[in-house]
Amino acid sequence: MQLFKKTHFDFIGKRYWAFVFSGTLIGAGLISIALKGGLKMGIDFSGGTLVQISFKQPVSIKSLRTDLASAGFKDAELQDFAQGKSVIIRLPQSQISASNLGAQIQQSVAAKFPGSEPTVDRAEYVGPAVGRALTNQATMAIIWATILIIIYVAFRFRSTLWGVCSIVALAHDVLSVIGLFSLMNKEISITVVAGILTLGGYSMNDTIVIYDRMRENLRLSKKETLAEIINRSVNETLSRTIMTSSTVAITLAVLFFFGGNVIHDFAFAMLWGVFVGSYSSIFVAAPIIYEWQSRRKVPELASKNAKFRKV
Repeated sequence: MQLFKKTHFDFIGKRYWAFVFSGTLIGAGLISIALKGGLKMGIDFSGGTLVQISFKQPVSIKSLRTDLASAGFKDAELQDFAQGKSVIIRLPQSQISASNLGAQIQQSVAAKFPGSEPTVDRAEYVGPAVGRALTNQATMAIIWATILIIIYVAFRFRSTLWGVCSIVALAHDVLSVIGLFSLMNKEISITVVAGILTLGGYSMNDTIVIYDRMRENLRLSKKETLAEIINRSVNETLSRTIMTSSTVAITLAVLFFFGGNVIHDFAFAMLWGVFVGSYSSIFVAAPIIYEWQSRRKVPELASKNAKFRKV
């Protein structure tokens, strides 16, 4: 099945416009982060207050979240268990002590849900120890993932350059999402980190598909220039890219609008990430290869194509 047949878009010819767009997008995000003194981190990273409340009768989490927001706790994160008879509420750092916060929440819930008889099981300060552990683990994961991706792509496509370009495209996607969250003053929570990691895998898969077609065309073509080969490869995979991105985007849009507050930021990160992931595979990963090879003044592709015929 093909959405488009025999397209002939000149992606390489539009690469500078794409570079300007990417630079503007990432630059705006980085400037926002710098002006705000860093990213707005969630409770798991920055620390806060944890209040656990039990109920005599089950309470709807959606209604409880609405009640807490109207009571001034709009940034509260809720986690229910025991079939709605107990809930853990995480709140950002505050000048109010944990015990006082627990009492305020208990009073608000008792007034909103008569008969629930809320009881504060615990109210305590939670430090950002989880955030530090996650940061250390994420850093090591990123380092090892970067090394292994470069090794894999370099081995698979017989070019270290291709591996480095795939990492550049991946970094482009991550910085785009993080920058957008800073511009919109959204928190970076654990669910957002999960979305960014998922986005990385999706984006890399899309890039590998285009690289694979480029390698195949390099092996078969004898007279085309590198720009013509890259353009043809991207055009041949364009239908697949759009259909895959569209189906994923539809699912994420449903989660974004109807999935509730818990998964809202995850869906938003992924929804934007699907767009920039597909965009970077076409307008970042492949054009950077062309730009690098052109600046090195690589001769005609006869010898280069011969190398790929041996793969």
